[in-house]
Amino acid sequence: MSRIGKQPVAIPPGVDVQIEGNTVRVKGPKGELSKDFHPDMIIRQENSQLHVVRPSDDKLHRSLHGLTRTLLNNMILGVTRGFEKALELSGVGYRASKQGKKLVLAMGYSHPVEIIPDEGLEIEVPAPTKIIVKGIDKEKVGNLAARIRRVREVEPYKGKGIRYEKEKVRRKAGKAGVKGKK
Repeated sequence: MSRIGKQPVAIPPGVDVQIEGNTVRVKGPKGELSKDFHPDMIIRQENSQLHVVRPSDDKLHRSLHGLTRTLLNNMILGVTRGFEKALELSGVGYRASKQGKKLVLAMGYSHPVEIIPDEGLEIEVPAPTKIIVKGIDKEKVGNLAARIRRVREVEPYKGKGIRYEKEKVRRKAGKAGVKGKK
């Protein structure tokens, strides 16, 4: 049995959960999320907890058990605390700024790169070399952060580019000089 799937999901006070078939709606202080789950998974609300039950021990049901529970937990965490991803820019002349809602990146191209966040997401630029993506949907926050990072991924020789806050980049040795040849 799935260790994660067996654990109940606690519903904190101030959070309203509605289950309609395989659709779950979660409403909290930060907003509202709705998600359709696999029709085979059984989601029950008992007191202030959500339980996920799988119908059989098939491989598909075992894999969906823990996934469903984790997605429910992320929905509840999103409407109570929210999620954020931080990115860092490193490189000479690389900087970020915010104009209204959109993010403007100067990344060494001949033009500035503009990124407009999706509905429900917020971008903060506390410093010219730091970007913070915030939102209540963990998947959307991660996708926007990945979209920003793709503008200029970190190159392995000098380490210049956009990286996640605590990301380690494997560095490569540069070109070695050849001796003896003329």
